[in-house]
Amino acid sequence: MGIIINYNTQVAGAQTAAVRHAAENLHRDIRKVCRRTDASGCRIVLEKGTLEKECFYIAAKEGSLVIQASDEMGFVYGIYEISRSFLGVCAFWFWNDQEPACREEIPIPEDYSFRSKPFRVKYRGWFVNDEVLIHTWMVDREKDKPWEMVFEALLRCGGNMVIPGTDQNARKYAKLASGMGLILTHHHAEPLGAEMFARAYPELTASYDLYPEKFHGLWRDALERQRDKKVIWNLGFRGQGDKPFWADDARYRTDEARGRLMSELIKKQYDLVRETDAEAVCSSNLYGETMDLYQKGCLQLPADVIKIWADNGYGKMVSRRQGNDNPRICSLPEKKEEANGIYYHVSFYDLQAANHITMLPNAPEFVKRELLEVLERGGDDFWIINCSNVKPHVYYLDFAAQLWRDGNIDIERHRKEYVEQYYGPEGSGQIAERLSEYPRYAAAYGAEEDEHAGEQFTNHIARTLVTQYMKDHTGRSQELVWAAAGSTLEEQARWYQDICGGAAAAYQEYLRKCMLTDAVLAGRGQELFRDSLLLQVRVQYHCFQGALLVCRSLSEAFAGNYQAAFYQAGKARKEYLRADGALRDREHGKWHGFYENECLTDIKQTAWVLQGFMSYLRALGDGPHYYQWQREYLYSEKDRRVMLILNMENHLRDEELFALMEAKIKE
Repeated sequence: MGIIINYNTQVAGAQTAAVRHAAENLHRDIRKVCRRTDASGCRIVLEKGTLEKECFYIAAKEGSLVIQASDEMGFVYGIYEISRSFLGVCAFWFWNDQEPACREEIPIPEDYSFRSKPFRVKYRGWFVNDEVLIHTWMVDREKDKPWEMVFEALLRCGGNMVIPGTDQNARKYAKLASGMGLILTHHHAEPLGAEMFARAYPELTASYDLYPEKFHGLWRDALERQRDKKVIWNLGFRGQGDKPFWADDARYRTDEARGRLMSELIKKQYDLVRETDAEAVCSSNLYGETMDLYQKGCLQLPADVIKIWADNGYGKMVSRRQGNDNPRICSLPEKKEEANGIYYHVSFYDLQAANHITMLPNAPEFVKRELLEVLERGGDDFWIINCSNVKPHVYYLDFAAQLWRDGNIDIERHRKEYVEQYYGPEGSGQIAERLSEYPRYAAAYGAEEDEHAGEQFTNHIARTLVTQYMKDHTGRSQELVWAAAGSTLEEQARWYQDICGGAAAAYQEYLRKCMLTDAVLAGRGQELFRDSLLLQVRVQYHCFQGALLVCRSLSEAFAGNYQAAFYQAGKARKEYLRADGALRDREHGKWHGFYENECLTDIKQTAWVLQGFMSYLRALGDGPHYYQWQREYLYSEKDRRVMLILNMENHLRDEELFALMEAKIKE
């Protein structure tokens, strides 16, 4: 008798909540792929075996499909492997709107068997960080559903660990993540996953010296709250937010004093954890100021604590830029005999030049080189990848997952398989070529290989320049010294214009190529192309075009040509609105409202700032009575020259005046 998976196939033997959850998802997948029938389907039977940790063995046996594993995660991964290999449901099916072909039944060869291999990286997962899109978005009117789909995708990628959100979200979604089998770990600013001191005691100064017992109490509460869950306990001590603790407590003025306190508190946290669980796994982030203290020999960690090294937010394993300080200290693991891991970004938020709603602008070849060096240096104990809101970053998340599974990757093969899996065979060659071009078109803003611009470059810097002009345009913007060290704001704007002008032209060419590819596509492949790569290229093009126009507006303003500056600012505003509109136009079906809370890059805010800038320029050039520009564009030549009454109509709003200018100039 043949082995058949069909609509009536059942999973038997699921013992834990996480395995039952995976089994329910497999049932869901089967019912999506297989049509209703009265025929019997095979059973999928879970059996305890003596395999390596997290591994599984699937085999056809006596009319059933048997999954053997020695632990919970082995069964979870085995269940999702059946969904992938037989049903065609891939890791990012939800995020890429994949719809596998519907069939009557799926025959399984009677001699079928498959044995998984151990993962190259021991602990591997995502940090759901800067999660402003999924924070407000709902699926099927359920607020938790997007989070469940994040965790499911992670499990399908072979992940076993997660930071399930930032701050309050991390506590809110810890139970869901844990119930699906994932190990919990913590934000580097939230030791042990404890509540922030400033939230628990808003009326008190967040100082350990003043309130040591209150800090201890928060740590003990966190231990108790997570007692029944699998946890890798993150140890550390930072300020009340993503900043050094001495930003809140100025008494610690030297590296030695700062490192001494941090070392003492990490040891205190370590001891509290070990009192609860002698076998507990602990980690600590060497990130930002912590990396600096460690490299100077001022920070001491218990010997068995996993050291988590971090990239700079752009994929390069050096310390991150903070404000105008960019030391680029190497952050690769140093000693193979110690436990080492990494915190790596495919999405980053820095109010400077990073990517948040578009893909990492650096090439897969670059990412591969960085991550292979991490492995070569012994950084295979712990990988946490900043996945942000998942959807804009699925390609690089899939890329990183293959590396944590296999320890290597064939970039061309991976890209080809990724495109064929999700976009389908039609036009896949062109889609793969366009995808490979994405980092080639990225604008370089510095000399280092990783210094390529995400969409924050065209928004944060544009807002900074415009805001500084309105505050004081006689000096320069201190916030931009990291990138443009000119002695005047005008010099900084010229530096920015040179980059944005070249990038706008390049993205125009890239957009044209993507539109030609779009024209040969159809169906779901075309929809996904429009939702992913084409959308991101549109965002980059319109934002760079907007930034270029901001520079032209500033140039006119510096020359005292306020009407011309007003007009260029209005054109820039339209480009940013087009970029925001491109995002909102792709909110079809379940994606309705996905980009509504896009508040970090916040393209719509850039348009809002420019609207204010237009009013400012109008005040400089047409105030305080605001009639001259209106007469110039609203009245005929003979009426403009007769000044018996200044204006016969209500004063126009800025956008109405701009529309008149635009229409007149186009004539």
